[in-house]
Amino acid sequence: MKYKEFTLDPFQEDAIHSIEKNHSVVVSAATGTGKTLIADYIIDKSIKEKKRVIYTAPIKALSNQKYRDFIHEYGKDKIGILTGDVVINDRAPVLIMTTEVYRNMLLEHSIVPDLSYVIFDEVHFMNDPERGTVWEESIIFSPKTVRFLCLSATIPNAAVFSQWIRDIKGHEVDVVTCDKRAVPLQHFLFDNEAGVTTARELKRMAEMEENYRMLQARKRKVKKRSLRPKPNPPNHLYLVEYLQENDMLPTIFFTFSRKQCWENGLECAKEFDFTSDQEKAEIIEEYNAIIPAKFRSMRSMQNLRSMLVRGIATHNAGILPMAKELVEILFSRGLISVLYATETFAVGINMPARSVCLQSLRKFDGRTFRYLYSKEYYQIAGRAGRRGIDKQGFVFAMVDKGYDDIPKIISITTKDVEPIVSQFSLSPNMVLNLVDNYDDYKIEEILKQNFGYYMLRKKRKRQVRIMASFNNLKRKLTKNDYIDKRTNRLTAKGRFAARLYADELLLGELLFNGTFNRLSETDINVLLGAIVYEPRRADKFYTKIKHPKVKVDMSNKLIRKRLKEKHLALVDDLVRSWSEGCEFKKLLSKSNLAEGDIIRFFRQIIDRLGQIMKAESSLTDKLKNSAKKIDRDVVAVEFY
Repeated sequence: MKYKEFTLDPFQEDAIHSIEKNHSVVVSAATGTGKTLIADYIIDKSIKEKKRVIYTAPIKALSNQKYRDFIHEYGKDKIGILTGDVVINDRAPVLIMTTEVYRNMLLEHSIVPDLSYVIFDEVHFMNDPERGTVWEESIIFSPKTVRFLCLSATIPNAAVFSQWIRDIKGHEVDVVTCDKRAVPLQHFLFDNEAGVTTARELKRMAEMEENYRMLQARKRKVKKRSLRPKPNPPNHLYLVEYLQENDMLPTIFFTFSRKQCWENGLECAKEFDFTSDQEKAEIIEEYNAIIPAKFRSMRSMQNLRSMLVRGIATHNAGILPMAKELVEILFSRGLISVLYATETFAVGINMPARSVCLQSLRKFDGRTFRYLYSKEYYQIAGRAGRRGIDKQGFVFAMVDKGYDDIPKIISITTKDVEPIVSQFSLSPNMVLNLVDNYDDYKIEEILKQNFGYYMLRKKRKRQVRIMASFNNLKRKLTKNDYIDKRTNRLTAKGRFAARLYADELLLGELLFNGTFNRLSETDINVLLGAIVYEPRRADKFYTKIKHPKVKVDMSNKLIRKRLKEKHLALVDDLVRSWSEGCEFKKLLSKSNLAEGDIIRFFRQIIDRLGQIMKAESSLTDKLKNSAKKIDRDVVAVEFY
């Protein structure tokens, strides 16, 4: 069978046959096997049949890439995008959105008419401890008439996952699997002393050294740990040199630190030059076309330019969105040989390379430093090997054999074995929406549809916990006047909070104590900035304000618990200056926040303003003016 001039693989044919039967399909296939071709088929079919499709992605970067790709493929009139703070062509037959936006639409009963399929790209994100519940809720609350295409890297429990969907939605769900990559991968480790080697060979070497230390410790009558070698972290430049000598470029060099991305890129640019004079001219021309003159004098842009002309780049959330777009364009044209990127570049973005390198197999996950899960490793490794170009892809992980846990590394890099598990959890917003739309019997029925209950239904323990959580949250919401105790209906405050999908209780209290009516448009921006600000240890704000200029009544326990007064002082100068017309370049001198972080911070403020306007029409004019003060210049782009 052929589609789009491609001869389809058996798993692609199987998926298409299932789609023709109007079944849902769970596709569990290794990265790089061509899963997205199945999504393309659904989109083509739906457009021809005048039906509609929703394509959900776990991150905005993937949503944006799909938006660009689909516009090129189907035309601008056929494609829309909704990412919370940006809405473009929302009546289009194909809508691209983050999974959170789709879930929110379902809770608001904003059903897309003539919707045939919802495509969940990277559905294994359901495993994410913080966000995974969104995927589960999206499946549970979707209309029974809608079918799903769930795309994922290898899912060991795909059959159980599909049976869960079949049971709660009442239609056929087929599983299609493909473990064989179109471009096979070779996996290596790189140690400063051992060089490029395999995990098992490095384990043998490490064991020999350990045995030698034990013998020496006995001879000298000292503790073995006193003879442990000093840390010897591997050098990325040695690995780049190896890749160049062995024709394994281009490479994506993943590191879990933005700062390290920049440092590595600048170090690499001092040692290597991968571009010809003609390529340099092409890179500079593209740089000047995309980066406006007023931003080119920024240090980050100068550093990026110095790397780009040598075929080296960095890609992370801290750089300007336009700079990320530039890097992606140059990389896709083959003008970048070494790209230092953070983990988000591995999520679905279709920009493979001949090789992939990992600076470490350990990362900080927001709570602790830990080794990667095998699924995380394979998500990154899957970027190696370009279909139709490379016969093999190469994956290199940098390790220190004296300190790294080699058996653990072997288990990570041997097989992608982590199943999908339930992360279903209840938020105040969900409880309010359940109370507003369903009776107690139906609420219990809905809660029983979660994947965790399906997996543990015989033990009942999970459901007891979920029902207890629901009742506990409902009591708190009733106590704080979000639910009327007498009628069991939402109060005005409850109806407002039910339309918000972040900080709903804090914003509910602030609205109903008159804070938004009292504050100026700029002060509202500062307040929302303090609410959305997520501090990092290294963050510095250079304007010291001892006492917040924005005064908030902190006597309310919910406000006191959720709003940090010190954040009101910290972000004041940054948000106030931008709201009052400060130039972006000058704004950078007010903190050490990266350009991309500042823009994302402001977009979060705009997102909250939009949610409040949607939930409370009396504030629309005032909050529109607040948004105009923020949504300008480099912040006011179409999408990220």
